[in-house]
Amino acid sequence: MAITKISSRTATAGAHGEIALAGGRSVALRMWREEEPNGDKASASRPYETVGYVVAGRAELVVNGETTTLEPGDSWLVPAGAEHTYTILETFTAIEATAPPAA
Repeated sequence: MAITKISSRTATAGAHGEIALAGGRSVALRMWREEEPNGDKASASRPYETVGYVVAGRAELVVNGETTTLEPGDSWLVPAGAEHTYTILETFTAIEATAPPAA
């Protein structure tokens, strides 16, 4: 099997503004780069688990009714199937991995 290398400088943005990075059959990596503050987003649940790491900025994450503030250096987990939403408070850059890969 060959090595897969994706540069964040040349990767294209997806439908929701995410930058698709390396991904395989079981896990995928994506980046949210300089996302601007947003209003209340509708809550959603996804069939995949998400872990993330904040590079810059701040956001509020609500998972199953529990709220936490995410700041640079913080990481988080959203379990598969959990009702959740993010509110970006300051221009936000984060890396996320999803397992299985987000569709």
